[in-house]
Amino acid sequence: QVQLVESGGGLVQAGGSLRLSCAASGGTFSYYAMGWFRQAPGKEREFVATISWSGGSTYYVDSVKGRFTISRDNAKNTVYLQMNSLKPEDTAVYFCAAAEEAADIFRPHAWGQGTQVTVSE
Repeated sequence: QVQLVESGGGLVQAGGSLRLSCAASGGTFSYYAMGWFRQAPGKEREFVATISWSGGSTYYVDSVKGRFTISRDNAKNTVYLQMNSLKPEDTAVYFCAAAEEAADIFRPHAWGQGTQVTVSE
């Protein structure tokens, strides 16, 4: 069973940048589609971005397009989320997730524990 550990969250001012990392162990990372989700206080968890097993295909929620970039390094079993031009509404706990296929990313078989991102005015 794959285990996912996120890191890289923190406090940043609006307009700033952060890079989140998600390290995988215990599974065949290079075969999985990977995704990032987030959950703000009092709100449901929402999809942010996903990347195919090869890295050749990515997809983003409209609210982060042009600001966030998802990438992966299969040699390091790690997926990243580069977040630029951050806004206060990006404040949330960010989770990474793994799915057997890209079509299953909204029903992932593994979740990380989350990392807090806080964007101040």
